[in-house]
Amino acid sequence: MDNATLSLVILGVVVALFVWNRLPVEIIAVGTALTLYFTGLLGLREALAGFGDPVVIFIASLFVVSKGIDSAGVTTLAGQWLIERAGPRPRRLLVLTMLLCAVLTALISLNGAVAALLPMVVVLAVRTGVRPSRMAMPLAFAGSAGSLLALTGTPINVIVSEAAVGAGERGFGFFEFAIVGIPLVAGTIAIAVFLGPRLLPDRTSKAVPSDMSRYARTIVEHYALEHDLYRLRVRERSPFVGVAPGAVDLRDYPGLTPVAVQPGHPDGHATVEPAVTVDDVIVVRGDAESVSRLVADKVLAVGMQAGAGDDGARLLTRELGVAEVVVPPRSPLIGQTVFPGMVRDDERVILAVHRLGRDRGPAQTVLAEGDTLLIQGSWDALDRTTEDPDVLVVDSPDLVRQQAAPVGPAGYRAVAVLAGMVILLAAGVVQPAVAGLLAAGAMVLLGVVRLEQAYRAISWTTVILVAGLIPLSTAMEKTGAADKIAHALITVVGDRGPYVLMVGLFLLTGVLGQVISNTATALIMIPIALSAAAEIGVSPRPVLMLMTVAAAASFLTPIATPANMMVMGPGGYRFGDYWKLGLPVMCWFLIVSLTVIPAVWQF
Repeated sequence: MDNATLSLVILGVVVALFVWNRLPVEIIAVGTALTLYFTGLLGLREALAGFGDPVVIFIASLFVVSKGIDSAGVTTLAGQWLIERAGPRPRRLLVLTMLLCAVLTALISLNGAVAALLPMVVVLAVRTGVRPSRMAMPLAFAGSAGSLLALTGTPINVIVSEAAVGAGERGFGFFEFAIVGIPLVAGTIAIAVFLGPRLLPDRTSKAVPSDMSRYARTIVEHYALEHDLYRLRVRERSPFVGVAPGAVDLRDYPGLTPVAVQPGHPDGHATVEPAVTVDDVIVVRGDAESVSRLVADKVLAVGMQAGAGDDGARLLTRELGVAEVVVPPRSPLIGQTVFPGMVRDDERVILAVHRLGRDRGPAQTVLAEGDTLLIQGSWDALDRTTEDPDVLVVDSPDLVRQQAAPVGPAGYRAVAVLAGMVILLAAGVVQPAVAGLLAAGAMVLLGVVRLEQAYRAISWTTVILVAGLIPLSTAMEKTGAADKIAHALITVVGDRGPYVLMVGLFLLTGVLGQVISNTATALIMIPIALSAAAEIGVSPRPVLMLMTVAAAASFLTPIATPANMMVMGPGGYRFGDYWKLGLPVMCWFLIVSLTVIPAVWQF
């Protein structure tokens, strides 16, 4: 068996494993690289070259930039703009939704855009009397079309641009993809508006995402947060020094309620000492004016103010948030004494305690199984709460922050970083990988995302998939396997010219992209497309642009893209629902490929 045939056998096995869908794609990708090494098709350096490829570095950095834009509340602001502009008109809502998703996809990736907009879109559809099934799938399809608006829209764009450079051609510019992306987005929206009502199911799903837009108001009403809590530190000349904790008298300050006295070195409990000492903390509930008088009269210092503020304005900010946690069975917290205003060791303050749906008030509470605590603190502290095995978090703080917290200074910094990256990429000042790393580093240094969030933001599945399959593309080109497939394809289409070849490449890529990752499809098909272009003597640039369009045309099955899977539950879709709307959209992608691409990137 010659090397070309062996490469084709490995390719067939890889595709079969992807379709089988029983092994993690990361294992398949890494296994592919190792197989190429052990069979002698590639040396060790070539087999592992994908893990140091600039394309992979750039893709990883884009995930961090995307996380910064999302976590800073920029996508939430965009969603609020959508709600304000759309109003109760279903068709206008659909058009604006799809446009917004397309633009966001170009900036923060398809999965990020759909994940950010889907909850608001579904809830808004319900409010306006539209079935979510009429909007969720068009949202995902518009995002796929929007991935062709800019270089950052999808990893495939980056891979194709680098492939053009590798073929001795000029790489594609940052906005060059928009030449095909704009008509693709426009046509996809038109198809969804005019054919969607006939082709999409009229179905309601039980899996509707949570709507966090009224989260602050709901929390204020549910926990009756009428007054803020104040932690007042006892200073040296305070008359409270030496007074028994139970004898702290606030009768001269109407509207103030004493909650508890906590030691200056909190251990999680109210004080059991016989007298108040310097640096102890007196927790009170009431209005700001009375607290100010108390602080001045009794020589106290305000250590912390916690609560909702006026109309819940301080409950959720870009710095502070709240989380509801439930005490599970066998939790070490059971039996501990807590009270509103109590601060734990990491500056998370308890605002309220509920038992069986009823507020326990300002009194101290011995925790029992099933009690609910409302905790306020920095978002970083609340993120750590989700990893605390002692409690169960009701709503993810990260989800609450993305949907309900207002845009603060971090949002403006995130937009500035994104704009800087786009300028660098559009002007070609530095290589894409360098621009991406600079932007990702800036997101961390400017405090938009923490380093831990940056690591979690990277889709390691995508990174490993691309890194592991780049050597397969190299092997297919090096051994002549791509030439064999290209020759077979040309034999089928005959000498009918480049247009027929483009149809064949589009169909082959499109069919493969319905059952395996479109990124994997692109990596498999690019060397084949380049060999076919060389064999009939046409420029590789139009063929490579065709690859981006064909790989994005993944509409016929829910497993074609993660975005298709995201909308399946909220839209109440079944497997066979996708092709009905997906086939007309895919045909439009083919039409744009055969008309716009040859007119701009000539053969």
